Amino acid sequence: MNTASPDSPSTTAPAPTSTRIPDPKGLAAAVEDSMFAKATVRPGQMFLMALTGGGFIALGFVFMVTTQQGMAAWPVGISKAIGGLAFSVGLGLVVISGSDLFTGTTLTAMPRLSRRISTGRMLTHWGISFAGNLVGSVTVAVLLLLAGTHSSNGSAWGMVVLDITRSKVGHDWHQAFFLGVLANLAVCLAVWVATAGRTVTDKALAVAGPIALFVASGFEHSVANMFMLPMGLLIKYGAGAGFWQGEALQAAGVGPDAYASITLTAAVWDNLIPVVLGNIVGGAILVGAYFWAAYRRDGVSAQQ
Repeated sequence: MNTASPDSPSTTAPAPTSTRIPDPKGLAAAVEDSMFAKATVRPGQMFLMALTGGGFIALGFVFMVTTQQGMAAWPVGISKAIGGLAFSVGLGLVVISGSDLFTGTTLTAMPRLSRRISTGRMLTHWGISFAGNLVGSVTVAVLLLLAGTHSSNGSAWGMVVLDITRSKVGHDWHQAFFLGVLANLAVCLAVWVATAGRTVTDKALAVAGPIALFVASGFEHSVANMFMLPMGLLIKYGAGAGFWQGEALQAAGVGPDAYASITLTAAVWDNLIPVVLGNIVGGAILVGAYFWAAYRRDGVSAQQ
C-alpha cells in the first residue's frame, strides 16, 4: 500500500536512458534528419556553427603537428597513426558540440534526394559552411602565429607545418582530387557512425578510427587544409628571421628556398580546389547518395 502523500517527493527512479543504437535503416533516417535540421537553420546561426567547425578542426591539426615533432626516427606507420589519432580530437569536438563542417554538410544530399530541401538550399548550406570553416580555420592560424607557436622547440613546430604544406601543394591535380574523395569518404563514415553514439565516449571512439585512417594514409581534407595551407603561408612569409635561425631548421639545413613551392596560387589551385571537389564526391555520392539508395529510397518513394 502506497502511503506517500501527494505533496511528498516522488521516490520513483527515472527510467534509464536506452543505449541501444538504431538499426542501419533507422540510422540512415537519423543522419538524414540531422542533415535536414542543419540545412534549415537561419543563415546567421549556420555561419556561427561553421566558425567553430573550422576552428575545432584546426585545433585537431595543431595537436597532430605537435605530436610529429622529433618523430623522424620513429617508424613511419607508427608516427602517422599517432598523428591521426591526435587529429581525431578535432572532429570529436565538432560532432559533440554540434558544429557545422563543410565536408560533413555534403551529406545534405540525403534530404535533397528525399525532396525535403531544394538544390538551392543545399548549395547555400554548403557555401555558408565553407565560408565559416575558412574564417574559423584562418583565425586559429593567425592566433598561433601571434602566439609564436611556430618557433617553439627551436622552430621544430613550424618546420613540421612547412613540410606538410609543401607535400600538400606537390600533388598532381587529379591526385589531389582522388585523395579528397577518399578523405571525405572516411570523414562522413565517421560522422555516420558517431550519429549512432549515445554518449560522449561513444562518439569520440566512433570518429577516432576513420579519422586516424585518413590522416595516417595522407588523404586530403579541405577543412583541415583551410588551416594547414594558410598556416604554412603565414610561417613562410611572416615568421621573421629569428624563426629561420631556429635549431631544428639549422640542423636540417633548410631555409626559405626549400619551401619555394608554397605559394597562394599553389595552395588554392593545386590543392584546395581539387580537394573540395573530391570531398563533395566522397561525401555526397559515396556516402550520402549510396546509403540513401540502400535504406531510404523505397520508403521515401512509398510516402510520395
